[in-house]
Amino acid sequence: MTLARPLDLHALEAFVACCDCQSMTQAALRLGITQSAVSQLVKNLERDTGTLLLDRDLRPPKPTAAGRALREEATELLAHARAVADRARSGAPTEGTRLLLGCVDSFAATVGPALIRALSGRARDLLMWSGLTPVLAEQLLRRDIDMAIVTDAVVADRRISVRPLFSEAFVLVLPPASENESGNPPDMQAAAARWPLIRYSLRSVMGQQVERCLRHFGVQAPRRFEFDATDPLMSLVAAGLGWAITTPLCLLQSRHHLGDVRVLPLPATALGRREFFLLCREGEWQGLDDEIVRLTQQVIAQHTRADLERLIPALPHSALQVSPSQRSDPP
Repeated sequence: MTLARPLDLHALEAFVACCDCQSMTQAALRLGITQSAVSQLVKNLERDTGTLLLDRDLRPPKPTAAGRALREEATELLAHARAVADRARSGAPTEGTRLLLGCVDSFAATVGPALIRALSGRARDLLMWSGLTPVLAEQLLRRDIDMAIVTDAVVADRRISVRPLFSEAFVLVLPPASENESGNPPDMQAAAARWPLIRYSLRSVMGQQVERCLRHFGVQAPRRFEFDATDPLMSLVAAGLGWAITTPLCLLQSRHHLGDVRVLPLPATALGRREFFLLCREGEWQGLDDEIVRLTQQVIAQHTRADLERLIPALPHSALQVSPSQRSDPP
């Protein structure tokens, strides 16, 4: 089976000019090319369509029946082609443009649903999936995804813009029966002396950030239990097998364990927070990145924080904070 050749838009434009001007000479003047070039373009179009389009025995040449049918469709076809070219040149995403958005797991499970609903009103064909920050950053650089919501802003590519979204405080998670002899909950040092630390794996940015937090507070704990995900970590703490450091979003992600653990705030320090960023290629999305920043921060302020205060009232308001609006670029 032989596939039909696609129409050459330049040839189609030349044919339309001949029909409108009823003269190849005038068509050439309109297009700013030579008459011989117009003639050759029309011949090429006839070759591609496999039929005669202009009756050249007449003076001036007039379209054949096939030519008239093509002329009726040509104006809309050329207008659409010009609009597509204009959008491509401007880089502006259109309604229905597919957006591939990668997110870390805790964001996808908690903020993600409300963000998807908010973005659906923008008529986007949104695809969202989750992964670890290093994997998402690599996928962004390979253009496997268009944007990434991650917890580390280090991307060695000046074409990638970094947009702060929000931050959350690390919190202490203890087994339910965790009071000491005085009836007060233990701090990290006391928890480390009493139970094993249930860790996030160092493969994840979360695990690396928790380790920095532990060093900052001078807490040493042997490596015994390590997980990539929050759910098994919380399961072991709920079973009384250890303690953990995690974040509010991770707790909301595993909220079914909240009734079986005790959550306490940690002292406020710069190393005691996890930050979220939106990464995308600079200048390619014509303000859609601004819209995602705005909607994400709106969801955090209006929905996620309310869930947190309802489910974990022991945490302060500062446990989840929207970042100041700013744009930064990697060095």
